[in-house]
Amino acid sequence: MELTKLVNEMDEMVKQGQILEAVDKYFASSIKTKDHNGMETGDKKDVQTKLQGFLGGIQKVNGITLHGNSIGGNTSMSEFTFDFDMKDGSKVYWHEIIRRQWKNGMVTDESYFKN
Repeated sequence: MELTKLVNEMDEMVKQGQILEAVDKYFASSIKTKDHNGMETGDKKDVQTKLQGFLGGIQKVNGITLHGNSIGGNTSMSEFTFDFDMKDGSKVYWHEIIRRQWKNGMVTDESYFKN
């Protein structure tokens, strides 16, 4: 499948709040991720566990905005703003670039760059 179509489909799922579903569909089992704070995951199960914990802490989604994406070779970059009220009373407001490396239609490496 064409990479542009895969990136657009995945970004649309994220924009709709279907983050775990996007991980299930598009992440390779050996995915490696790295957060803006240096936290790394070693495989898809690690990513799912981490996201379940984070997403479970959201009280209210105020918005997920996709600003755009670009593709070069097997790398895509997507720009999002995430706005969440958390159950602990804190607020998450991230303007983030997500860099993904793709191979055979699956994301094999993902890094997050936050403003």
